[in-house]
Amino acid sequence: MNKKSVVSEAQEIGLAIELINLGARLQLLESEVSLSRERLLKLYKELKGVSPPKGMLPFSTDWFLTWQPNIHSSLFINIHNFLVEHAGASGIQAVMKAYKLYLEQMPPAPGEEPLLSLTRAWTLVRFFSSKMLELKTCSKCQGKFIVNGMDLNGDYQCGLCHMPSRAGKTRKARDEASANADAGTGPKAAAG
Repeated sequence: MNKKSVVSEAQEIGLAIELINLGARLQLLESEVSLSRERLLKLYKELKGVSPPKGMLPFSTDWFLTWQPNIHSSLFINIHNFLVEHAGASGIQAVMKAYKLYLEQMPPAPGEEPLLSLTRAWTLVRFFSSKMLELKTCSKCQGKFIVNGMDLNGDYQCGLCHMPSRAGKTRKARDEASANADAGTGPKAAAG
C-alpha cells in the first residue's frame, strides 16, 4: 500500500495554485504537478471560477520568431538563463521566477493579458532544451535574441535594431491613433 505524504500533497497543491494564478493551462499543470486531472480541474474552477481553456498547446517555434513576441520572449529567456546559471534555479521554479520578473519588466495594460503567457514561456524553455531555438547576439546592440536553431544567422540584427516595416502597425495602434486624431490630440492634430 502506497501512503501519500500530506506535506508533499500540500506542496503540490501550493505549486498548482501558484501556476494557475500565473495563467498556466491545464496541460502545463498536468505535466508539472503530480495531482490527478480531476483535482487540477476542481482547483482551477475554484480559483478562476471557470473551466480551463481547451485546445492544444503551441507546438510551433514560429510565434517566438515574429517581431514583438521575439522581443518579449528574448527578455524572458535571458532572465531564465540568468536564474539557472547564477541563482541555482531549476525546473518549473526557474520558469515561474523568470516569468514573474518578466511581468515586472513588461506589465500588461490594465485589463489585458501579457503578450507572453506562462504556458508559452514554459513551451519556450522546452524548445530551448530540444535545441529548436537558440540565442544569437545582435551585431549592433550586442543583446541576445531568439533565433531558429537551424537558420544561418551570420550577421544577425535583432528586431529592435532592424525593425520590420510594419512593426507596431497593429489594429489596436491604428484604432488608438484614429481616436487621438478625432479627439484633437496626437500628431495629426498638432500638424493642423
